[in-house]
Amino acid sequence: MDLKWLTTFLIAAKHENFRKTAEELYISQPTVTIHMKLLEEEVGSPLFERNGRKIGLSEEGRRFLPHARQILAQYEESMADLNRFRQGYAQKLTLAISPLIAESIMPFVLKKYMTLNPELEISIEVCQSNLIADMVLNGEVDLGLSRQHVSNSDLICRTMYEDPVVLIVPHDGRDSEMAPPLDGDEQLSKHKLITHNHPEYWDHLLRSLQARIHSLHTMTVSEVHVTKRFIIEGLGISFLPSSTVRRELLEGRLLEAPCPFLELPIARTYAILKYEHPKETQFLNFLAQFRF
Repeated sequence: MDLKWLTTFLIAAKHENFRKTAEELYISQPTVTIHMKLLEEEVGSPLFERNGRKIGLSEEGRRFLPHARQILAQYEESMADLNRFRQGYAQKLTLAISPLIAESIMPFVLKKYMTLNPELEISIEVCQSNLIADMVLNGEVDLGLSRQHVSNSDLICRTMYEDPVVLIVPHDGRDSEMAPPLDGDEQLSKHKLITHNHPEYWDHLLRSLQARIHSLHTMTVSEVHVTKRFIIEGLGISFLPSSTVRRELLEGRLLEAPCPFLELPIARTYAILKYEHPKETQFLNFLAQFRF
């Protein structure tokens, strides 16, 4: 059986139209007809019912469809596995990580880890923290790194590290040695507060701030990297995990304003996994060496 016939069959089953099938596969319509005729001879059953120019899957075609998908999927996986072997990979680790973690800590960690483990292929899925638990539970990834705690008896949720939250404001252009110290109360009174860029601490923090500052103006922005850009451009200020703004603070693009009047929250990073297999455990032990 030629795999090209199966590919043509799957596309034809999707469109139920040989002309559209030919257009998607960049082949001629007679070639589509030939592929289907040869495949039907191979399986010994008509796969399509033809009524003039209209076609539709026959009962045999509907029954064969999931098997055709499975055959092609197994072939593609076998080729991908062989390609990994040619590149020297012995194992594969698939991670789901939140955008906040992907932008802040993972490039540094992954560079070191891949240098020490060249035989391990690493694949990254970047997604929101609220989706990561389901991806681990469904077996789509081996391990999740999330900013949101998960309570599920079928999953292991482990705190990897804690990250102080700080008030971040735009640089005022003044010399750091000559400028007066920043005041968090003043900054919150005169700037719009950008909120809800982290999945855990904002609701409680916002209630505390509103009880103290009645004229507080807020703007919701869901992504940390967008929040940082907005602050740099003078659109507002925000409370962010310190690890996410380390570089901008060092480069002088952002400033930290002390808030002694406020009990600031702690942002946490969680490892979410279903099984404690050696490759997951090894990666988490490596990650635990770093302090952010």
